[in-house]
Amino acid sequence: MFPEGGNEVSAMSDRSATAAGRPGAAKRPDPIRVLIADDHALFRRGLEMVLAEEDDIDIVGQASDGTEAVTVAGESLPDVVLMDIRMPKISGIEACRATKEVAPSAKIVMLTISDEEEDLFEAIRAGASGYLLKDIPLDEVAEAVRSVHGGQSLINPSMAGKLLTEFATLAKRDTEEERVQHVAPPKLTDREMEVLKLVARGMNNRDIAKELFISENTVKNHVRNILEKLQIHSRMEAVMIAVRQKLIEFS
Repeated sequence: MFPEGGNEVSAMSDRSATAAGRPGAAKRPDPIRVLIADDHALFRRGLEMVLAEEDDIDIVGQASDGTEAVTVAGESLPDVVLMDIRMPKISGIEACRATKEVAPSAKIVMLTISDEEEDLFEAIRAGASGYLLKDIPLDEVAEAVRSVHGGQSLINPSMAGKLLTEFATLAKRDTEEERVQHVAPPKLTDREMEVLKLVARGMNNRDIAKELFISENTVKNHVRNILEKLQIHSRMEAVMIAVRQKLIEFS
């Protein structure tokens, strides 16, 4: 005979065990793996201290020059790379291109003191998903990491106007017209075109979802399809290609 209540205790234990092993039980997402590449040790240390406080972010490597950044990226396969644009051996932009070869899924955010337009455009062409000036408050870096890991493109607000100006200039250029004539433009659906135009206006997924009265997940799917069709890695690069091929126009 079991003591009174014994069956109840046994049943509770069984329920707990079942819940723990239930396939649908909540699972904590893996931390975002971050690589910090900067030739200034003090700045690297500052980023490390701030990001180490975040439960959902892990620092998986550091590098003090461009060559080392590529090597460490290939070894650690980070989700996000915070990359200084000016580094010894090879520049951050060269390292960005090389990193996309050894760690294709890594999202790269260029960190710089430069607000030169050419640096911005070269970074985008190299596959960067973000471009932030180093005067960004350190307590905002973690949110920047989360945003770019979630598929957003990041650009310092002071440079957004310059980027759109460049898009408008590209739309008027004829230097690549001959090449474009021989390349069939990718076939985007009407909805994908709507999403691309809103991306070009600097809107994030949440705002696009509200604008088009669709879910945020649906927006993410459209953006992913656009990137696959254009065979590129970042939202900003998608807009540049779309303008060059006259898929969208700026007034």
